[in-house]
Amino acid sequence: MSDTTAPLRQIGALIRSTRQSKQLTQAQLAERVGTSQSAINRIEQGGQNLGLDLLTRIGSALESDIVTVGDQRRASHIRVHGGRQLSGTIEVRSSKNAAVALLCASLLNRGRTTLHGIARIVEVDRIIDVLRSLGVQVDWSEDGADVTIQVPERLDFDHLDEAAGRRTRSVLMFLGPLLGQHTRFALPYAGGCDLGTRTVEPHLIALRPFGLEVEATTGWYQATVAEDTGAELTVVLTERGDTVTENAIMAAAARRGVTTIRNASPNYMVQDLCFYLEKLGVGIEGIGTTTLRITGSGPLDADVDYWPSEDPIEAMSLLTAGIVTQSEITVTRVPIEFMEIELATLSEMGLRSSRSTEYAAENGRTRLVDVTVYPSELRAPIDKIHPMPFPGLNIDNLPFFTVIAATATGSTLIHDWVYEGRSIHLTDLTRLGANVRLRDPHRLDVEGPTRWSGAEVNCPPALRPAVAILLAMLAAKGTSVLRNVDIIARGYEQLQERLISLGADIETFKD
Repeated sequence: MSDTTAPLRQIGALIRSTRQSKQLTQAQLAERVGTSQSAINRIEQGGQNLGLDLLTRIGSALESDIVTVGDQRRASHIRVHGGRQLSGTIEVRSSKNAAVALLCASLLNRGRTTLHGIARIVEVDRIIDVLRSLGVQVDWSEDGADVTIQVPERLDFDHLDEAAGRRTRSVLMFLGPLLGQHTRFALPYAGGCDLGTRTVEPHLIALRPFGLEVEATTGWYQATVAEDTGAELTVVLTERGDTVTENAIMAAAARRGVTTIRNASPNYMVQDLCFYLEKLGVGIEGIGTTTLRITGSGPLDADVDYWPSEDPIEAMSLLTAGIVTQSEITVTRVPIEFMEIELATLSEMGLRSSRSTEYAAENGRTRLVDVTVYPSELRAPIDKIHPMPFPGLNIDNLPFFTVIAATATGSTLIHDWVYEGRSIHLTDLTRLGANVRLRDPHRLDVEGPTRWSGAEVNCPPALRPAVAILLAMLAAKGTSVLRNVDIIARGYEQLQERLISLGADIETFKD
């Protein structure tokens, strides 16, 4: 069954996002609308019914169409007047992938979990929709920066928000925490980006040693869980995937006894999950390596506060904006441990950059630096550019190297061996003047330098290629239009507004 309050939360999220883009506080919006700040806070959290008159007043105060009447959903598009340099300083925000993992992991805790500085993006909202439909209490702070989660004694699977679950692949990460607490449950088939064939089998291989069996029936994963014997387990992952590793970690944290996980991903979101679980009292050895030894103690019950680390994919996105526009910009709070290969590759290509001394993130564990990039004459690398599991070049950063390679002199081979078909979406860069040729579903030849020119492009149904095309439009002389851009909100909070703060000329419109 679907959660009937979901439309209110969606409208509330839209109001919040629009208010923040206008740089208004809740109190200022309340004054314009003629209501109280607490009422605006309830509206933005989806906790208050809304009449047409109130919606109209809010829309007028924000100078935005919050809701229309009749047949109406209009897609969002972006118009970019490109070919201009950027300047200034911009801060990296917290990791979307870590936020999703931590929200799923909060199901393990019977105490209060407060996550600080959480990204307010569509993917996070969808996971919260699913949590709330299960009966979990999820409350945002008044400023929308922190979220508090309280899990009930029993989850309400009868009212699980099927629609929200089908729109996010992250619902698969409920398998790990749930199997330690329930002998039978069902989850909807997972959705997400169009990246070609992505099987759930690695998740099932990782979780079968914990007693999980899954049968797929009519759009649902029907899960049954055998009784845990408490014996020491060794789990060997056949795929060193981030979410696969996280599922296995959460399953191990939920049981009594020792679990060893081999071929584990040591990537940034996995480390964030481990740091959070340590706060709950779970013993974890080997964080940052491919072998984890986890000592669970059964039910977890602690009141904890946690600050997710900064997002290296967002950091790469912002650095790319400066690189392709031949600009000098400073990106602060870059998690350097997860960006060193990317920066070394860029240095090999001739990028001039500097970085500050290291300092600690709010979680006290992640190392941060500020990175400044300068206008540079780039050359193609001698070797191909390809991703590898951490500490290699991050798979989610590969699309940005396609745009960067198009600005460099020479020929670059981009090898996306992980996703079947994602490279196809990057051939849309040819519409903007790039010379990008598809060898096969996994490989691209990129010849530069590109004389970028404005064009109209339909947004691909994959998050990182969509953002890569947007960044190329910043470099393209003239006017470009990127149509149907809603997918960008899945992984980025107010990306357009933040690029505008650097001097980009971007407008969002509907038709």
